[in-house]
Amino acid sequence: MELSLKRTLVLGFGNVYRRDDGVAFAVLNALRERLGRPPLDIDDDGFDDLGQAIDTVLLHELVPELAEVAAPYDQLIFVDAHVSGFEEPVRQEELEACFRSATVSHQLHPCTLLALIEQMRGQAPRGALISVRGYDFDFGEGLSEETAALVPEAVEQIMALARP
Repeated sequence: MELSLKRTLVLGFGNVYRRDDGVAFAVLNALRERLGRPPLDIDDDGFDDLGQAIDTVLLHELVPELAEVAAPYDQLIFVDAHVSGFEEPVRQEELEACFRSATVSHQLHPCTLLALIEQMRGQAPRGALISVRGYDFDFGEGLSEETAALVPEAVEQIMALARP
């Protein structure tokens, strides 16, 4: 009997020019370093490097067209910043496929992407959202010290989810 490998796509999204809103860029690059892969440049989205057991893609926004790229994966892990309202500074949330309204700052909710994939292939991949607390959303590059300190914990949570 042949065992199939679990393929994971980590989708980071946010605006790298709004300080902590760009935390996904830092998380994905820390993850890539942990996996022994070169970092993404600020203008690189990661689409040219797909084909690994754990792939990474960085976007400003989630868009419906991602459903076609993400459909073959067994698991999607979304990484984004959150403002507050959660007890945990790095919050992990299991996602279900559903059509959910986007937030004020995002065009498409991760649950909606899962639902689009479910419509395409008859089932949705497992989905999880890793939300990292942001403190500074002003214009500019680089993370606040508080948010930068949370990056290793986010990577650990992703690695735990991505284990077969």
